[in-house]
Amino acid sequence: MAEEFQINDFDYALPEELIAQEPCVKRDDARLLIVDRKSQSLQHRHIFELPEILRPQDLLILNNTKVLPARLLGIRAATGGKWEGLFLQENTEPELNWEFLAHTRGYIKPGEWIELLDRENNPSPYRIQVRGRTTDHHLLTSPVVGHNYPEVLDAIGHVPLPHYIRHGKDNASDLQRYQTVFAQSAGSIAAPTAGLHFTPELLNALKAAGIDQTFVTLHVGAGTFSPVKVPDISKHVMHSEWCEVPISTANIINQCKGRRIAVGTTSMRTLETAALHSNSPPLLQPWSGTTKLFIRPGFRFQVADGLLTNFHLPRSTLLILIAAFAGYELTMKAYVDAVQSHYRFFSYGDAMLIL
Repeated sequence: MAEEFQINDFDYALPEELIAQEPCVKRDDARLLIVDRKSQSLQHRHIFELPEILRPQDLLILNNTKVLPARLLGIRAATGGKWEGLFLQENTEPELNWEFLAHTRGYIKPGEWIELLDRENNPSPYRIQVRGRTTDHHLLTSPVVGHNYPEVLDAIGHVPLPHYIRHGKDNASDLQRYQTVFAQSAGSIAAPTAGLHFTPELLNALKAAGIDQTFVTLHVGAGTFSPVKVPDISKHVMHSEWCEVPISTANIINQCKGRRIAVGTTSMRTLETAALHSNSPPLLQPWSGTTKLFIRPGFRFQVADGLLTNFHLPRSTLLILIAAFAGYELTMKAYVDAVQSHYRFFSYGDAMLIL
């Protein structure tokens, strides 16, 4: 039975200067707050110390999704007005459409053409036509004739940075830094941020220390930024995202003799979703599909023994997940300590390891 919490319980005061606007110069230089659930204690370390913090036979489970350059800019052909769209997915109902979260001045009508711009804000060869809207007001357009969406996004798309990163749109480094070094399966519009701290050298050092790694996939959607709009968190309707635990990963997890540590809330949701669909617990079975799993206090975790995660926005489902895993009181104690210790918050910020 889930404990009763209100969304106000997950608020905290965060000075604006602690919201990281740039990543660390070196990915694994990020600070690491270790949260020990057994002793209820906190310890300050760094990501590069993970090979000595973790134990031989521990297993890191990482999300190998790849962030699409999903933000497009354009000009409305009819009015010359600016248009901005965040590509969400291909929508096949009732025909093949591209679906966007879109912003423009004035009402854009079906039939209007949008001339897309390149990364230098010059005209590109690509154009799309407005066809209508979804029931949740997302814009539907024609595809670019003769091109699939990965081609177009790779050619002219911008990094879909979160709204709280204000250093500009498209710092040259963002195409590389807002992506994990192990990204493989394209499909996300936001990075699995806990994974951003790893370098190839750190991954090799972890392997040399006997700490193995395996991968799941969850494609992060626009709903990850959706606020909880109801006072009673049990009434919140979670967004849907596609995820997968391949058979090779399920086998590695089942054979693990150490602690199974989810890297990021996306990996955690993927693992626990697969566990709920497994019919032979405690063995984890391979699974893929969409998940709407909302992990909140009272949830019974079946797979992960630890969680490496960044610091999340107040009143968010991600912070609620952390409280479910670490315990509410210890979570809020850790966040207060992180603020007082001047940790850097959110996507480009520091991390915490809950054991």
